[in-house]
Amino acid sequence: MKAIIVDDERLARTELQRLLAPFKDIQVVDEAVNADDAIEKISKHQPDLIFLDIQMPGKTGFDLLEELDNVPYVIFTTAYDEYALKAFEVNALDYLLKPIEPARLESAVNRVLEKSKKEDTPELKSGKLKADDQVFVKDGERCWFVKLEDVRLLESEGNYVRLFFHDHKPLILRTLNYLDERLDPKTFFRANRKHIINLKWVENIEPWLNGGLLVKLKGGQKVEISRRQSIKFKDILSL
Repeated sequence: MKAIIVDDERLARTELQRLLAPFKDIQVVDEAVNADDAIEKISKHQPDLIFLDIQMPGKTGFDLLEELDNVPYVIFTTAYDEYALKAFEVNALDYLLKPIEPARLESAVNRVLEKSKKEDTPELKSGKLKADDQVFVKDGERCWFVKLEDVRLLESEGNYVRLFFHDHKPLILRTLNYLDERLDPKTFFRANRKHIINLKWVENIEPWLNGGLLVKLKGGQKVEISRRQSIKFKDILSL
């Protein structure tokens, strides 16, 4: 498993490298000194795992994750309890308080290795985002790691898009057209100018105005499929 250490402190990076040496399943392929450096090296190496400091000069670790279209496994490393608690809120695999204890590191690494056996490791790639890929979502002070298969609806609000998953509906700085190009069309369908639906969440379909269709999603939302898109929709679902 390829890993990158992201930390602005040289001594912290060196110490983590030393602590990781006994773990033969973890290969540290590079280090990054800040968020911008990390973005470049993540793009280059496409790691399976990043050890991520949170409080860094300029952009924080959370800011870094927000700029990634697809997020590898993340273990946060921080000297601050409040950031560690926030890391749990965004469903990171683990967090390690500095100075890092070897036993806690072993527990975190084992958790990653166990998780990687149960699911395909997300790949950072320029191609389509699959339903089982994981993305990082930030809206104000709240953050989440989200499996795309859990996103049932995407709704355009100007240059922003509101995502609907579980009981959450954060607003992200992306356009619906951008996401339409990135998402796998086998799972995500452009229903109309304002909505993309997850086909796996479709619960009921009924005829609608002007030859269109009305789709009810398992989350309760109802979305109109335009007349033009209804033809494609029927072909996909073999109606």
